[in-house]
This record gives sequence, C-alpha cells and structure tokens, in this order.
Amino acid sequence: MTKTLTTLLLVAGVLTGCTLAPHYDRPAPPVAGSYPVAPEGYATAEVKSGETRRAVDIGWREFFRDPRLQVLIANSLENNRDLRTAALRIEEARALYQVQRSDLLPTVNVNGSYTRARTTAAQAASVLGQPGVSEVYQVGLGISSYELDFFGRVRSLSNAALAQYFATEEAHRSAYISLVSEVAKAYLAERSFAEQYDLARDTLKARESTYGLAKQRFDAGATSALDLRDNESLVAQARVSAAQLARQRAQAQNALEVLVGKPIGTIENLPEPVRLSDERIISDIPEGLPSELLEQRPDIRQAEQLLLSANANIGAARAAFFPRITLTASAGTISPTFSGLFDAGTRAWSFAPQLVLPIFDYGRNLSNLDLANVRKNIQIANYEKTIQTAFAEVADALVARGTLEDQVTGQEEVRNAEAARYELARLRFRSGIASYLDELDAQRQLFTAEQALIQARQLRLNNSIDLYRALGGGLKENSPVAQQGTPAQQGTVTQ
Repeated sequence: MTKTLTTLLLVAGVLTGCTLAPHYDRPAPPVAGSYPVAPEGYATAEVKSGETRRAVDIGWREFFRDPRLQVLIANSLENNRDLRTAALRIEEARALYQVQRSDLLPTVNVNGSYTRARTTAAQAASVLGQPGVSEVYQVGLGISSYELDFFGRVRSLSNAALAQYFATEEAHRSAYISLVSEVAKAYLAERSFAEQYDLARDTLKARESTYGLAKQRFDAGATSALDLRDNESLVAQARVSAAQLARQRAQAQNALEVLVGKPIGTIENLPEPVRLSDERIISDIPEGLPSELLEQRPDIRQAEQLLLSANANIGAARAAFFPRITLTASAGTISPTFSGLFDAGTRAWSFAPQLVLPIFDYGRNLSNLDLANVRKNIQIANYEKTIQTAFAEVADALVARGTLEDQVTGQEEVRNAEAARYELARLRFRSGIASYLDELDAQRQLFTAEQALIQARQLRLNNSIDLYRALGGGLKENSPVAQQGTPAQQGTVTQ
C-alpha cells in the first residue's frame, strides 16, 4: 500500500506542473511612442543639471534637498497609518497565498481514537469475536481528501493567489511613492501659506502705519475724507487677508501632520524651512520614454499582476470540466486494549480514492468559465487604462513644466514692475504731482503681485513633484551611487 501511495503522489506531482490556464501575452500599451510637446510658443524646460538617470534611480533624499522636508518625509514613512495598513495588506496576501499553496501537497495528520460500544453477536463475529460491550483503541497516520491535481486546478488557484500577493506588494510600493509626493506637496502648501501670511502681516503693519499718517493729515485738513476711507479699506483688506491666510496655514499644517503621522512640534532637531524662491529645494529630472513606465510605475505592475491572477483563474475554471480525483488514506494500529495497541497483528490500513466526473450541473461550470473570461477582460481594460493614466500624468507634467517656468518668470517681472510703480507713485505723491489714490492703488497691486508670485512658485514646485511621482520616483531613499557599499540602506522597500 505504501508503494502504491508513493507512486500516486509522484505521478500527481509530475502532472500538476502544468495548468489549463491560457498562455499569457502582455497587452500592447495603448499610448503613443513619445510624449506630446509643449504648446506652441513654449519650449519644454530643459533639465538644468544635465541629469540623464531615470527618476526611479534618483532617491527622494537627492530629489528633495530641503533638510526640513527630508526629516518630514522620513517621519511619515515611519508613522503614516495608511502606509502601515498597506504593509499589513502584504502580510495578509502572503498568508492567503500560503494557505492556497498548501493544497498542492497532502496534509498528513496523526489520528488517535477510542471507541466504546455495544455490538450484536453478528457484528462481534466479524470484528472482535465477542458480543456485548467492546472497546477499540486506534492510532495511525492519515491523508484526508487530497486532490490529485492532474488538470492543474489547484495549481491555477495557487498561481492566482501568488499574483494577488505580488499585486499587493506593488500596491504598497505605489502607496509609498504617493506618500512621499503628498508629504512634499503638503509641505509646499504650508510654506506657501506661511510666506503669504508673512507678506499679509507685513502689509497690514505698513498700511496701519500709513493709515495713522493719513488720519493725522485728515485731522489737519490736508487730505479729504475719501483718501482716509481708502486707507481704512486697505487696512481692512489686509486684515482680512492675514486672517484667511492664518487659517489656511493652520489647516495646511494639520493636513501635513496627518501625513507625517505625528505632531510636527514633537519632531526633534527639525531644520528651519527653505523659502520657495530657493532653487535648491527640489532637483530637476529627465522625462524618459513612455515604454519605461511599464517597469517604473508600481501601479502598472500591480494592474498586470491582477491580470495574471485573472488569467490563472481561467485555468481553474477550465479544470472544473474534468474529473477530480481525491485521495483519503490511513495506516496505523487497532486493538481492543490500550496495552496491546502496538502488538504484532494489530496493523490496519485503508485506501479510498474517489473520482468525481461532472455530467450535469445546469451550466454552472460553463458559467464559471464565462465569468473568469469576463473578469480577465475587465483586468485587461484596467491594465490599459492604468497605462493611459500614467502616460497622461507624465505628459501633463512635461507640458506644464515649460509654461510654469515662463509663468514664474513673467510673474517676477510683474512683481518688479509693480514695486517700481509703487515707489514712483509714492515719490509723485510726496512731490505733489499725483494724488494719494495713485499710491494706494499701486500698493494694492503690489500686494496682489507678490502673492501671485508665491503661488506661481508653489505651482512650479508641485509640477516637479508630480513629474517625479509620475515617472515612478520616490521609492528609494538614496540613489544607487550613494548606496554603494551600504546594501542595507538601498531603500525602505525592496524592489
């Protein structure tokens, strides 16, 4: 019996190496072979550093050069709850795969039992030879309902679970990249509101001082009530702007703390922030090629793993049309007394293979196969849509890069012009050439231009972050060059 069982298991192991799943061919990317160019009249911004490496090879510490931002990102990767949940999802998927994989091999159990029963004379003659109350002790090894996977049903289900596990890993990497970029953008939003608030507060102080002088001139009869009311209006507007920006800054800091996972005030040795006008805050990166997105973007790899899982499920659905052979076997000893359980002549065994051949199931197996095929087609569509979305994100960032550079440059010129206009208007008023209304209008326009410049700089930096994330950057902490000799520091997530 032992030789027969061993032979069957060996044959089953050989035959289960293949499945009925269809051959997998990666769908062709439904995107163009190159990214679109910038709008007419705007050249795509060139990388100032002459960078030629891929975005995925540029560590986030190298890309985000603001020391304060580096500390915030490091804390978020350690404390963010969403990222922690994504990591636990990997453990969950790994456990589910291991549960499914265990069906590939038989489960061997040790069985022990004790039975006390009253038997008739006929029953006793065929079993123990003594009628009346009997006792039976039994111990042995057993295999229960092990499926001989001749047609790869169990193997297909195991492959599907493995692909789901890989997809969960890619989802974690995607969450990692998203967290890095979201922390950076939240930090820039907080810095933008902070700089605008400082500007509004300084403007409020200046306007209050100007209002004091205007009131003195009005009391002395040197100016009209209209000039005084215009000054009052400017002071009120500055006070409203300062209050709004104070609230927006506080809310932006709250959002940043949620991403970081802890109060920012509790972080020790937090460096001072860098102004948005500092070009060192973020590095430049090259654009790469559309074909590289298939390997760079974790969300695309995740979509492909889900497609592979759906493809494997088709193999399991096809195998359901063929016979299922299960094996139940046991070997051990049986005795009417516990002391004689291992005596000679007490050996017993059983071997019970079972074959189930589907004949009529009212279309259940056929419907399951149709369902598996439909789900595969859905995953193909999702995979292609993910590629298109990734392509569009990179294209949008590249198109915006050149226009935002021009926008910031143009806004700087506007600010400089308004500053010069304000100085001229102030001098003309002091000289008695122009009215005070000209100076007030110039002051109002200068404040607006300075705020718009801060917002334009934030947009430009956000665009660089979007391009970095869209190209798959942010998964590694340090670049490969910086990691030479320190394998343990090659990023938080192993690729």
